Amino acid sequence: MKKIVFIVLGVLVAAGLVAAMVYKQQSGYTKVLTATVVRQDLSAVVSGTGQIKPKTYVNLGATAMGRVTHLYVKEGDHVRQGETVATIENVQQSAQVRGQQATISAAHTDIASYVANEKTSEANLEHAKADLEQKKLDWERAQALYKEGILAKQDFDSKKAAYDLTVASVAQAQAQLNQSKAQTDSARGHLQAAVSTLEANKDMLNRTIAVAPFDGIVTNQPVREGETVVEGIQNTEGSTLMTIADMSIVTAEVKVDETDIVNVKLGQSADVTVDALPGRIFRGHVTLVGDQALLRSSGIATSQSTSGTEEAKDFKVVVTIDDATDLRPGLSCTAKITTAHKPNVLSLPIQALTMHDPAMDNVKSSGNVEAATSAPSKPNPVQGVFVVEKDKKGKLRSKFVPVTTGITGSTEIEVLSGLSQGQEVVSGPYKILRDLKVGALLKRDKLKPGALSSSSTT
Repeated sequence: MKKIVFIVLGVLVAAGLVAAMVYKQQSGYTKVLTATVVRQDLSAVVSGTGQIKPKTYVNLGATAMGRVTHLYVKEGDHVRQGETVATIENVQQSAQVRGQQATISAAHTDIASYVANEKTSEANLEHAKADLEQKKLDWERAQALYKEGILAKQDFDSKKAAYDLTVASVAQAQAQLNQSKAQTDSARGHLQAAVSTLEANKDMLNRTIAVAPFDGIVTNQPVREGETVVEGIQNTEGSTLMTIADMSIVTAEVKVDETDIVNVKLGQSADVTVDALPGRIFRGHVTLVGDQALLRSSGIATSQSTSGTEEAKDFKVVVTIDDATDLRPGLSCTAKITTAHKPNVLSLPIQALTMHDPAMDNVKSSGNVEAATSAPSKPNPVQGVFVVEKDKKGKLRSKFVPVTTGITGSTEIEVLSGLSQGQEVVSGPYKILRDLKVGALLKRDKLKPGALSSSSTT
């Protein structure tokens, strides 16, 4: 029994000694996660959320007040351009059109009568002119005979009276012709006025008949047959009969944060995912980048807002989808827009980047008051990474290296200068990386192999 106790005690003592040695060996070391600078294809992506919308759609509103007498289509139906889709009661408008058509028909009859009178007046004028020629010749002969004393005074006066009467008859016939022409012109003017009134009446009648402005699908129909609709007036919307959308071109209208909009350009490719269709990716390209900032809380453009409150803003971006099969208006979606792409570039994990002030390292390493007083009064942090290097004894130590970066991917960032391929850098944890000192002893953390896909272990 005592032998067993001694054996157990010996094992415990040995374990304690091993633990103490391990603790002593690891004391002063900082456990960190590391990653390797590698070459890979890198893409900068900007995300935005919004909804699916057709490029062309119209809210077909009521243009006349009245009761809906018939709806010829229902939600989901396909319609053709010019097809009648709904009608509103139009008894009064139809009666006005028929009455005006009767007025125009009567006006045509009146014009025909006036034209006939005009022809009669022209004939009378021609007859009077011919008679005048005869009377003129008789009058001229009577004058000659009277001068020679052959014609009696009574006959001479009779010929002159006949001539004067014929002249008056010609003037009368001319006046009658002018009057007939004036009546005809007046009748034609009344006809034109009646035609214009008919066009106005037909327009009022057509306002009671809703037709499809283009080929599309009925996506919304908020009214029913028998309901009364009203037309819109200033600052007041009218009743909407239905919404027709042209689904041949479908877009994703999303909002992009103001900090990312400067990188979004026309023509950039985008991947659109729809919440209702998980696992499917719809390819597209940017076709519109809004130039008005929208308040995130209300969606109102900043130029239209009267509030002076500072708040986050978004910009509208429209992505036209190449293949819009199975998409419907109003579906929630997310667009990931590729704003930049570079093949085979140096990259490192974004979390490896940190801000560090190299001047503070000189102050701490000198350990004297004079060095401290000569240090800058304001911090001057520099962007860079902590590189893992071996010292002369083969121990791992941290070294801060300033880094210039380029485009940013989802988890990696491009390295323009400061590092080379294959270098090992500290990538975390964040709390340790934030306070890490230059020259600190490092130990790779083997307990978190899944922290980074590119983590390096010994």
